[in-house]
Amino acid sequence: MPQEKPQKPDSKGEAHDNRPAQPVDPRSTASRSAIMPAGEVACRKRLDGLGVEFEEREPESDPSGCALPYPIAVKSFGKTVGITPDALMDCAMAEAAARFATGIVSPAAKTTYGAELKSVSQASAYVCRPRNGSTKLSEHAFGNALDIARFILADGTAIDIGPTPDPKAAKFLADIRESACGPFKTVLGPGSDADHERHFHLDLAPRRNGGTFCQ
Repeated sequence: MPQEKPQKPDSKGEAHDNRPAQPVDPRSTASRSAIMPAGEVACRKRLDGLGVEFEEREPESDPSGCALPYPIAVKSFGKTVGITPDALMDCAMAEAAARFATGIVSPAAKTTYGAELKSVSQASAYVCRPRNGSTKLSEHAFGNALDIARFILADGTAIDIGPTPDPKAAKFLADIRESACGPFKTVLGPGSDADHERHFHLDLAPRRNGGTFCQ
């Protein structure tokens, strides 16, 4: 009988065995019911109350586990705040993003720049992919994340998310980034890692005990 090859030790001298695959995210097996769940209906009513413009879309799924059974394409975050391009996401994420844009970003812009928020430029919403450098699915794969690259104010001022903004923009971005931690379960941006140097990543990742990860 052929002998099993010895496992190659890692830098700590520990041998790696065949590790089990990561457990399947329960959202990956979520199916679309013929009747929209009450929670989805209630969420859409709240979006209507906020003045969010959106359209229903066909469900998204993929053999890799990506799933978005009740997607909406968000076209604005309210009567005065747009988003470009349209963003495909889950309703709960859309509601959180709309409240963030109108209730946190716009007032902060008014305080700092004297002009309210006009639109948000998004870099990514629903995308079927794993996390960078990992096999675990990204929150984007469930329509549960939004990447924001730029804020445009009513007076035309454009504020790009980046590693070296001017002092005024730096304070504005730092303030809204801090305020996003809580409404969102994950907040990443410049300084977090190389993958987030040019945008804010916001998501509603389900965490144990409702915890947050803001970096």
